[in-house]
Amino acid sequence: MSEPTLMFLLQGFFTERLTRQLQASPQTIAAYRDTIKLLLLFAAHRSNKTPSHLDFDDVDAVAVGGFLEHLDNQRHNSTATRNARLSAIHSFYRYALPLIPDRAHTASQVLAIPQRRHDRAIVSYLTGPETDALLAAPDRATWYGRRDHALLLTAVQTGLRLSELTGLTIQDLTTATPGAAVHIKGKGRKERATPLTPQTVAVLRAWLPEAGTTPTDPTFATRRGTPMSADAVQRLVAKHAATAALECPSIGSKHVTPHTLRHTAAMALMTAGVDTSVIALWLGHQSEETTHIYLHADMTIKERALARVPTSSTTLGRYRPADDLIAFLERL
Repeated sequence: MSEPTLMFLLQGFFTERLTRQLQASPQTIAAYRDTIKLLLLFAAHRSNKTPSHLDFDDVDAVAVGGFLEHLDNQRHNSTATRNARLSAIHSFYRYALPLIPDRAHTASQVLAIPQRRHDRAIVSYLTGPETDALLAAPDRATWYGRRDHALLLTAVQTGLRLSELTGLTIQDLTTATPGAAVHIKGKGRKERATPLTPQTVAVLRAWLPEAGTTPTDPTFATRRGTPMSADAVQRLVAKHAATAALECPSIGSKHVTPHTLRHTAAMALMTAGVDTSVIALWLGHQSEETTHIYLHADMTIKERALARVPTSSTTLGRYRPADDLIAFLERL
């Protein structure tokens, strides 16, 4: 029996392993697809072949290592992005390894490529005045301004991920009170409902008739009625952050992204005294440990902890230099 081709294994990986066996979310499949596509284009250029004619010798450990360097040097990806790409490649080779025993050495070498360690920065978030300035930035006299204002307010209040925002449909929102909420199927296929504040409900009630006419229409759409892309949301957040910086200069020192708005929602809950386990449920975290990053970012929690520590009863004394002879002996 002939060895399965690279194309055959990739098709099986996406249709059989990810879709049927693991029932991976559309977001996971899209992320893996983008990684494999970039890898194949890199390997095809490197070997002077078309992607459909590549074989395993063209995507061995050396090629994958070169691809990772390409992500660093040409695409200027962060370490987190590099590690995510490598995880997707590892997942494919773990699937392929039992099916290609004659190429087990090649697959094992790829699987041995380690993740890169990296520093974890303290999360960036917006303060209350900065949030107010950002929400005031869109021109609500226009259709785009009303859409952007509704999107920004929803993101800041609910802490939805970017993929959850772009995938939100009109039927996912309940604006009747009591019980107003947004319903999401998030990371790991976990469903959750996040309550909405009266302010968010009022804005969404005014916006939804303009968003679409059927329950499956996107909540935040383009003028053509299609869902907004991730890049489009990132651009509009950056645009309104630049506008907000004219009124609130402190925003100018921050790199404001859709994920910054998610951090802002979490920090608002944290400073309000909400338990981290509740915040983890609110944000859809897989583990409560993920939520601990907000404990490190909230200086007020650390200051309250410091205030509970009893002060030392020692008194300040005057400095007296050591005896010359003793100092000489200690330097020996």
